[in-house]
Amino acid sequence: MAIGATIRTCEVELADVDRGVYEEFSLRLAQHPSETGAFLATRLLAYCLEYEEGIAFGAGGISSSDEPAVLVRDLTGRVTVWIEIGAPDAQRLHFGSKLADRVAVYTHRDPAKLLSAWSGKTIHRAEEIVLRSFDPGFVDAIVAALARRNALTLSATEGQLYLECNGTALSSPIHEHRLG
Repeated sequence: MAIGATIRTCEVELADVDRGVYEEFSLRLAQHPSETGAFLATRLLAYCLEYEEGIAFGAGGISSSDEPAVLVRDLTGRVTVWIEIGAPDAQRLHFGSKLADRVAVYTHRDPAKLLSAWSGKTIHRAEEIVLRSFDPGFVDAIVAALARRNALTLSATEGQLYLECNGTALSSPIHEHRLG
């Protein structure tokens, strides 16, 4: 018998001062058996830091899919924001950049290695794609604090992320890297 996904619930209080987004919402995250804790935590951060009307988790990143891990659709169903997690290949970024108005990548990996891997590859509108990363150990600390039921408070201000997860207080700068 196949092992099913682990469902994690999150009650989120978000104060993204940099974007003027202040929301409270509930999330259900399905962690596929092959998904690492670091990938899940980064996917959760990306969802929160990109939060807007129409945001949803996609099928991407877990299996081969024509969807990213997180995406935003407008009222017509068109993908407007393509959000990749981890270390997507250049071809996925190229595809997403042609399909959506904006592409972002959130990673728990070494951003210098990713930028090097994408260097010289054909990526549509590469200069507009933003790669975001966090201080070493930040994502691992989130993984250690995550449970099946979670209470999260996220505050982003002046490029700094403050997170409280189930009573554990963490912080990291949100590092931004450009492809082009």
